[in-house]
Amino acid sequence: MSSDERATSNAYPVSLSEIEFPSAAVSVSQLLTSLRRSALSVTNRLRSIEADARFVSEVAEHYGGLPLIANERCGSWYINPTRKAGSVYFKSTDGHTGVWEFSFRRLNLQVLELARQRGGCIIVDSTRRGKLMPDALSKTVPIWSAVLNRALFPSEPAYHLVQFPPNFLPASEEAQIERRIDGFVKTFKELKLDLDQLRKDLGSPIKIAWANQTYFYPTTLQKGDGYNLFVLCSASRRVHGAEASEGGYIQGAGDDAEKWSHGLTPPIFWANRDLLINTDESDLPHVIQELVSKTDAHSNGDTKVGVPIRPSSNLYICQSRPNDLRIQGEYDLAIACNDKPDLSTAKRLNLGCGSHKLGSRDLRAALDKVKAFAENNLTANPAQSILVTCETGKDLSVGTLLTIICLFYDDNGKFVGPQTDVYIDKQYIRQRLTWIVTSKPDANPSRATLQSVNAFLLQRPD
Repeated sequence: MSSDERATSNAYPVSLSEIEFPSAAVSVSQLLTSLRRSALSVTNRLRSIEADARFVSEVAEHYGGLPLIANERCGSWYINPTRKAGSVYFKSTDGHTGVWEFSFRRLNLQVLELARQRGGCIIVDSTRRGKLMPDALSKTVPIWSAVLNRALFPSEPAYHLVQFPPNFLPASEEAQIERRIDGFVKTFKELKLDLDQLRKDLGSPIKIAWANQTYFYPTTLQKGDGYNLFVLCSASRRVHGAEASEGGYIQGAGDDAEKWSHGLTPPIFWANRDLLINTDESDLPHVIQELVSKTDAHSNGDTKVGVPIRPSSNLYICQSRPNDLRIQGEYDLAIACNDKPDLSTAKRLNLGCGSHKLGSRDLRAALDKVKAFAENNLTANPAQSILVTCETGKDLSVGTLLTIICLFYDDNGKFVGPQTDVYIDKQYIRQRLTWIVTSKPDANPSRATLQSVNAFLLQRPD
């Protein structure tokens, strides 16, 4: 299907009933705002997501059924859950001009073994109006791939250069990125990961291809011997003008879902796709709320299972709901970052942290309590299991566990009590963080949380 044909098939009329026409006294600017809001309706978003998902399926067929991997947060919208093989967490911000980072908070090593088993994978993402592909696909993943290729396959220099999309970046930017790779490789090796095991997991170096609704590049490349093919797929059609000019099609419709979805998630959308797309816009919020409530009610009885943090044998992490006393469950000890402190017990510590950046600041003040709680209980019985939770299971709980690991656990993951003879610096903290992000790939501690942990660990008295 050509890009012109695809553009025609993706066009959706904006219903006149969805447009609130202002009075003659209202300015042209207000009229355009009203039209734009109507074009960005939930119905148009869901129809656009469905159309882009069809393109993703075409890409999978073109590349011989390579597994579909969602680049979160929005990639999952474009993959039917029955075909989704996993998730990765590459951020566009790590590829922004002048930033160009290899993230040690988002190592994405969970995809290596799957790629070896299937000959590669297709990483699905999207971007907003006006861009051909997100920075995550044009720069962040190429940087990551170059680092892994150099670190794991030093004898195969053909794969050591950063692989960039064709005629996309200025030559000067490509050169500046290339100059940073050796430094990233050095730091990656300092994490003390088992490079031999990672080499076995991946098997062969990574070769990159790009797929978007404008072109496939290289046009004839398929998975083959000697490399793993990573296809970077930008799902959405590139739109140059305003949304109102596209007949209802929205580029990057799955982005920032919390602002438009009314709580709808990709699994709920795909399970109820026909119902949702054929529901009147005015009724959608109510229908979505009912579907979300049914899903929540069905899952309320499920046991929350903590993710084990290796190489330790007794540390776990998971998401919790505020003041959910059931999180203690089968664990001997629990630390709940967001729960009310007055519900704490001898075996359960509630920190009472707020949300987002406020919660990260609260955590800094609470880490003395965390240190005392872990030291007192685990010294008495090092075999006790300890579960740490927060409202996302990805941020404050990560910072809390990281503090405990740095203070009390040796290189083999064994509780040894206060390590007075260990020099804790940022590199040491980064090494311990890899335990968490490799055990729980969606762990995503904010910079504010890590700054709180660093401040506590680096400034603590001898």
